[in-house]
Amino acid sequence: MQLTHCIADTPHLRLSPLARDHAAGLATAAADPSLWTWWPRGKLSEDFSGHLDWQLAEQAAGRWLLHTVMTPAGQIVGQTCYLAIRREHSGVEIGGTWYAAPAQGTRINPAAKHALLGHAFACGAERVELKTDAHNARSRAAMEKMGAQFEGIHRRHMRYPDGRWRDTAWYSVLAADWATVCSRLETRL
Repeated sequence: MQLTHCIADTPHLRLSPLARDHAAGLATAAADPSLWTWWPRGKLSEDFSGHLDWQLAEQAAGRWLLHTVMTPAGQIVGQTCYLAIRREHSGVEIGGTWYAAPAQGTRINPAAKHALLGHAFACGAERVELKTDAHNARSRAAMEKMGAQFEGIHRRHMRYPDGRWRDTAWYSVLAADWATVCSRLETRL
C-alpha cells in the first residue's frame, strides 16, 4: 500500500494536507468546546497550538496523514486524518475527524469519507477502520448509514484526559465492500 494525502476539490468540500498556515482557520473552527465531548486528547479549543504542533510532528514522522477540511469556497470547517497506517498489512484508519457546528449534518462528512475511502482503496488499502466512543450515537449512525461494518466494542480501550474510560466501537470497510459503500455515499451527495 502506497498511501498518500488525499487531495480533493469537489462541489461539496476541499481536502488539503494539514499545513501550519491552516492554524488560524482551524483554531477558529475548533473554538466551540462542545465539539470535544468524545475527543480522547482533551479540548482542542483549550490548546490548539500545542495540538497542532503534535499533529505536524506525527505527520512528519509518517504516522498520520492529516487533512484540513474546507468548504468549496475555502472556509476551514474541520479536520480528518489517515492514522494507524499499516502499509505492510494494507490497512489504515480514518479518524481524528471533527467539524465545526455549521458543517455538521451537511454533505461535508459524506463527501470527505467518499474521497478518503476511495483514495485509500486506490492506493492499495484492503481494510479501512473507523472508530468512535461507543456512546457517540451520532458518529456511529453516520458509519452505519454509509455501510461500514460494525465489528464490536473494545472495552476500556482509551482513557479520556479527565480519567474516564472510553469503550470504543470499531467499524471497517474492506476493499470488497467499497462499491456498495461508495454507492451509498454518492446517494447522500
